[in-house]
Parts: sequence; C-alpha cells; structure tokens
Amino acid sequence: MVLPVVLSGGAGTRLWPLSRELYPKQLLPLVSDKTLLQETIIRLEGIAGLQAPLVVCNEAHRFMVAEQLRGLDIQPEGIILEPCGRNTAPAVAIAALHAQQQGADPLLLVLPADHLIQNVESFQQAVTKAVVQAQQGALVTFGVTPSHAETGYGYIQASGTVKGDALTVKRFVEKPDLKTAQEYVDSGDYLWNSGMFMFRAERYLEELHKYQPNMLKACRRAAESMSSDLDFLRLGESDFAACPADSIDYAVMEKTAQAVVIPLDAGWNDIGAWSALWSVRSHDEDGNVRIGDVLTDQACNNYLHAQNRLIAAVGVEDLVVVETSDAVLVAKRDKVQNVKAIVEQLKARDRSEALLHRRVNRPWGAYEGIDVGERFQVKHITVNPGASLSLQKHHHRAEHWIVVKGTARVTCGDNILLLAENQSTYIPLGEVHRLENPGQIPLEMIEVQSGSYLGEDDIVRLEDIYGRRPEGE
Repeated sequence: MVLPVVLSGGAGTRLWPLSRELYPKQLLPLVSDKTLLQETIIRLEGIAGLQAPLVVCNEAHRFMVAEQLRGLDIQPEGIILEPCGRNTAPAVAIAALHAQQQGADPLLLVLPADHLIQNVESFQQAVTKAVVQAQQGALVTFGVTPSHAETGYGYIQASGTVKGDALTVKRFVEKPDLKTAQEYVDSGDYLWNSGMFMFRAERYLEELHKYQPNMLKACRRAAESMSSDLDFLRLGESDFAACPADSIDYAVMEKTAQAVVIPLDAGWNDIGAWSALWSVRSHDEDGNVRIGDVLTDQACNNYLHAQNRLIAAVGVEDLVVVETSDAVLVAKRDKVQNVKAIVEQLKARDRSEALLHRRVNRPWGAYEGIDVGERFQVKHITVNPGASLSLQKHHHRAEHWIVVKGTARVTCGDNILLLAENQSTYIPLGEVHRLENPGQIPLEMIEVQSGSYLGEDDIVRLEDIYGRRPEGE
C-alpha cells in the first residue's frame, strides 16, 4: 500500500500579500478554483493501491486544512499537528512512526502541498515507477527535467547508472548562480530537486537512525505522546520542540547510499514566487496576467491581481502588482524573490500584515475588520449554518451585535434570545456570552467593540466545541 504524506507546513512568504503566515499559499486557490492543497490530493486519484492521505500541518492551520479536505469529501488517514516548525525530515519521521503505530509499513509518498503539476498522467506514471524502486528498499526522489537555467531550485546530479526506471543519485547541489545553472542544464546530467520522495516507512527510519539518531529519538518521544483532539492528532509539544530541525535532503538523502532519482517531466512548478505564477497563468494579447478588476493600456508582461479595488496599469511592463484589502505589492517581475525581505520587515515591526489578512478564518466562519480607532473596532462577522462560537467573556471590551442576514441565537449571561435581521443586542464587559447560527443560511452581522484593549487575546473561553485553548487565538 502507498500512504500519501502531504506536508502542509510552509508559510509561502514570497507570495505576500496573498500568502500570510496564518493563511499560507497552499491554502489559497492560486491556479484554479481549488487550493494548492486540494490540487495535491486530487492528482492522486487513480493511482493503484493508494490509502487516504496523511496530512502534516501547522497547528494554526488545522481548521482550514480540515475544511478543505471536507470540501473534497476526503476522510484523511489523519491530520498531524506540528506545534512548531522543524522542517521536513522530522515531519516525515512522525508520519512513518504513526504508520508503524497502526501496525503497517507502507510506502510513503511524500508530497509538499504547495506544488503545481500540470501533466497529472506523467506524474502518476513516475509514481508507479517509484513504487517498484521503493519496494526494493531504495529511497526515491523525483527529479524534474529542467526546461531552463533556474537559480531558484536545488539540483540533483544523476550518475547515469540506470536502475530500472531510476538513475543513481551522484549528489545534491544547492541553488546555483545563473552561470552554474546553465552549465548544469547544458550537461544533461542534472535535474531540478522537486522535494517529493517515496520510500518504505521502516527504510526511512533506518536511514534516519543511521545519520540523525537524536532527531529520531526526539520524534519517537513526540509520537509516543501523541493524542487525539477532535479530527486531529497532537504531538507532544515539548518533545517535538526539542527535535533538531532539518530537511529530508540534508538529514538523509544527501548521505544515504540508497538514493535513486526518477526523472519527472510533468509541468512541475513549486509556485515559489510571483514570477512563477505569471509563467503558469493564461496571458492576454500583451502578455499580462489579469485577475480581478484590472484595466490596462500600453502595458505588457505584467502580473496584475486585484482582490478588492480596481487596478489600472498604464505604460508599464514586467511588473507584479497585487492588491488586497490591507496591502498593495508593486515589484519588478525579476525581483520578486526579494518579497521575503518585506515580510521580515513587517515581522520586525510587529505588524499584523505579515500574519493574517483583514478577513480571518475561524472554524465557525470568519470575521473581517472594517474600521478601527482609539477604543473602538468594527467587524463583519460570518457564522456558518449550525456553527457556534465559544462560550466566552472579555476583560477589557463590550460588544454591540447587529444582525444583517440570517438568524442569531445569543447567550448573554442567563438569557438566551433569537435575533432576526435588523435586530441587535449588547454584550456588557465581563459578561459570559455565546453566538450561534441555528439557521440554514450563513449568519452575517456587524460587531462594534469598545473598550480599553481590543486584541484577540482578550478572550477567555469557558466552553468550546472545537477544542481550542482557553485563551484567545
């Protein structure tokens, strides 16, 4: 059996301002109406002997991941929550250990959740070839046939020794400069490192024990202390935090003598920057990618993405312009790798634009900031049918709720009342309260907060059907 292990822990900072730390690129519909995570799972359909996927994700993304799987009508093998990022080698070790806890030793097909593969048939053929190699004990990686000299990818040098449908790995090399990358492509001996792998669970753990015994020891402790929480599997937080951080490439693949590579020519792209999205999206007659409300005149070869407002581009070329409700990015298309530096500046200034959008997803729905000032804040709140916020209270703020669509059931102290459209209520500071949607359509309401402190961490949860922490998140 083949167990897909989908790694969904990245932050995608180079695709800011669409991708944010708490809403990263793999959870966004960047190339179709499906998110990259959903596309990763959909392209597995039809592969023989495939189990339901095991997803490893950041704890902060858990409800969005679960909702996107439900949107595909997928019941996963599990959703493992990482309390902190430790790169891919520990994540895959946890997946292998979890499989063994279920009494199995499957082939693990390790897939990042944020890649684009345009030729699904070629991808599935490569996976089938990898199965043969992995069953014989090899640690298989997939090397993408390069279409050009690319400085944004690592490379794999193949020795040319053929093992069935695979090549022997001679070495892995870091992202090169342009001259070196061109030499790699011209030689015909190098493939792009895709970051996708296949191996038997026990074989991976054996190699990890050989080269990174401390990592494996920490992962075993974290896996042994793993507990169930609703639809999720929670790792032992302190044990996993003590685990050394490293990638599969550094920890195992560069050291093992059992590595082989399957060449892959399937329209692969890791969507690592805005220039990559420009290359894979459809263009107008002037070479522009236009998404949303966009007008152009004498503009060419631009990526123009409008979410909320009109973008008008006149007489410009080779630009990336991305507009969201709270930020606008303008960059030269050949400089978009440097967007990460802007995110680092935002974090250094403790600005929220690095972490989340103005619209923030919650397991019960979402809220969006409308206005904020000294001692007040206004939000648009949407509660899904049948969903419920936690029973909670606040130490520093009072709230006014106005229903604009649907029906709200409100608990306020000892009182429970139903509110219809155009009705409102007041939640005094310190009062225990809850908001629910008992109806069949989304509940939409306007919330006006007033008080001395309006942060999201001023929430004391008394009951919560989603198993969230007592303090706000």
